[in-house]
Amino acid sequence: MGSIEEESPLIEEGLISQEPKLYAQDGSVDLHGNPPLKEKTGNWKACPFILGNECCERLAYYGIAGNLITYLTTKLHQGNVSAARNVTTWQGTCYLTPLIGAVLADAYWGRYWTIACFSGIYFIGMSALTLSASVPELKPAECIGTFCPSATPAQYAMFFGGLYLIALGTGGIKPCVSSFGADQFDDTDSRERVKKASFFNWFYFSINIGALVSSSLLVWIQENRGWGLGFGIPTVFMGLAIASFFFGTPLYRFQKPGGSPITRISQVVVASFRKSTLTVPEDAMLLYETQDKNSAIAGSRKIEHTDDCQYLDKAAVISEEESRAGDFSNSWRLCTVTQVEELKILIRMFPIWASGIIFSAVYAQMSTMFVQQGRAMDCKIGSFQLPPAALGTFDTASVIIWVPLYDRFIVPLARRFTGVDKGFTEIQRMGVGLFVSVLCMAAAAIVEIIRLHLANELGLVESGAPVPISVLWQIPQYFILGAAEVFYFIGQLEFFYDQSPDAMRSLCSALALLTNALGNYLSSLILTLVTYFTTRNGEQGWISDNLNSGHLDYYFWLLAGLSLVNMAVYFFSAARYKQKKASKL
Repeated sequence: MGSIEEESPLIEEGLISQEPKLYAQDGSVDLHGNPPLKEKTGNWKACPFILGNECCERLAYYGIAGNLITYLTTKLHQGNVSAARNVTTWQGTCYLTPLIGAVLADAYWGRYWTIACFSGIYFIGMSALTLSASVPELKPAECIGTFCPSATPAQYAMFFGGLYLIALGTGGIKPCVSSFGADQFDDTDSRERVKKASFFNWFYFSINIGALVSSSLLVWIQENRGWGLGFGIPTVFMGLAIASFFFGTPLYRFQKPGGSPITRISQVVVASFRKSTLTVPEDAMLLYETQDKNSAIAGSRKIEHTDDCQYLDKAAVISEEESRAGDFSNSWRLCTVTQVEELKILIRMFPIWASGIIFSAVYAQMSTMFVQQGRAMDCKIGSFQLPPAALGTFDTASVIIWVPLYDRFIVPLARRFTGVDKGFTEIQRMGVGLFVSVLCMAAAAIVEIIRLHLANELGLVESGAPVPISVLWQIPQYFILGAAEVFYFIGQLEFFYDQSPDAMRSLCSALALLTNALGNYLSSLILTLVTYFTTRNGEQGWISDNLNSGHLDYYFWLLAGLSLVNMAVYFFSAARYKQKKASKL
């Protein structure tokens, strides 16, 4: 990726008028704590190491996650619903732990050291998982005919212990690495700001290069050469991810941690409550703010006052007592406008943030019910037996195709109609992704209708045998899901970086990832509720171990309907959203 700077779309041509500056002006520092020279730090020269880290780390993650449901059903001998629930619960946890890493990064360690420390935890978890699938005493017993003995408590402990160490380790990487990459571009420089928008596209491209190898080569190795080797290779790549990250250290720009964002939010709530009887002045200039150029929050620019959530403005009202004493140091009684606006921004983001929950529930189907649907189809391509999880390759290929198309062609074309430098605003881009996700679930439901119709015609309902319809019929739903990702997930990454307060960027990235956690948990909940309500009175249910006697198509239509409602709510919320306005340092 070292030539991205030369190959990236020159969308800054004709748009840039300011004179270049010698040092970055966004509050970042170099390795030695000095203002970073633009010529020697950051920009695309630092990004190959970050992108390489992300590519290898995602290869490791998807090397586990992509085919995990197969391991749970064939090696740990779990049922379809139980295995799907375990997968979505673990994946949900992987997107919940970023809240831990985000708070540590924003408040204390900074993004660099948070990534470094949690990468070590991640590597230990990967190693434990590899041992659980390699050491005979730790491997679950194989089935003897139709009898499949349960794994021992020690085997469960080793496997799930490693699995959840990975979940913890990824919690320090996920919320920081995209933000750390974006930190390499000076937000006050229009040249670098435009390149930063392109960075998010290539960042997601790197994720999917790693996922492509996992969903094709690693899945085949796991099912044909053994799970020990199939888990061991991702462990090696995780080691390479750590090495790649450290190699780039001299080139990085670092943002200083600004103190605990949770503390600052709490201070605003407490201060506004304490001053509930005071009146907010009509002139916002009378609200408290530091008089010097910089914000009171380390590494943060000042944020302009907005008129919404005026009750919170009471936290920045200077009382007569404070005015007489001249003491403005107690942040639990008096907060700056910038501090108040941080909380307002989070409140404004909430409806946009919530849209990602159902989108992520749809995305979770790729590693759960899409795989189970594929296992009930003909997986032979000529003489080759295609693992159903390998169909995830088409989702990844879709992303790899769409990212350059979006960056090179869609952006310049869209700019002509929208007048936006980067083609679409983040909110517009996410809206397109939500619409495409509805099409994905509709495509999956249609394939399932065809599969069930054929199963009924051929008398395969009772036997539960795979239906002789090629698993390649699933390609459209995977390809459409990849297009939805390019629009929604990349737009989400950019939205939560650009619109978040400077000193809360890791936290806001974690909140974006939290929608993935909640989406996976929602998927588990929907599976549980659907199973409960459709199996009453002795019915087979929509999702049974024998999918030929179920109605997986109804489940997909349910998700399509929820996605449609989600899209409508999103468009309503997006129309009312107010953009952040930050001043320069």
